[in-house]
Amino acid sequence: KISNKYVTIFFGALKNKDNKKLNISFVTKKKIGNSVKRNKIKRRLRNIMNEAVKKISIKLNYSYLVIAKPTMLNNEFNNIKETLFQEFERIK
Repeated sequence: KISNKYVTIFFGALKNKDNKKLNISFVTKKKIGNSVKRNKIKRRLRNIMNEAVKKISIKLNYSYLVIAKPTMLNNEFNNIKETLFQEFERIK
C-alpha cells in the first residue's frame, strides 16, 4: 500500500497472469461528490495511467487498486500526474 495526498494505491503480485495487459481499477467514494465529479476524477486517473504505461516502466504482473481522495478535484492535472508518476516509480 502506498498513500499520498491524492490517492491510495494498493498493489500485489498476481500468479499466472499474462504480462501484456495492465490490471488496474479506479475507485471514487460517494463522499467525494456527485457522479459528475466522481467520473471526472476517474477520467483524469485513466488519462494519467495511459501516459504512465508509455513513459515509465510499470510492473504488468501486479494488480493495482487506485482509490481517489477528495483533494484530486481542486488540484491541477500536472501536479497530480507528477505525484502519481513518482508513486508508481517507487512500487518497483
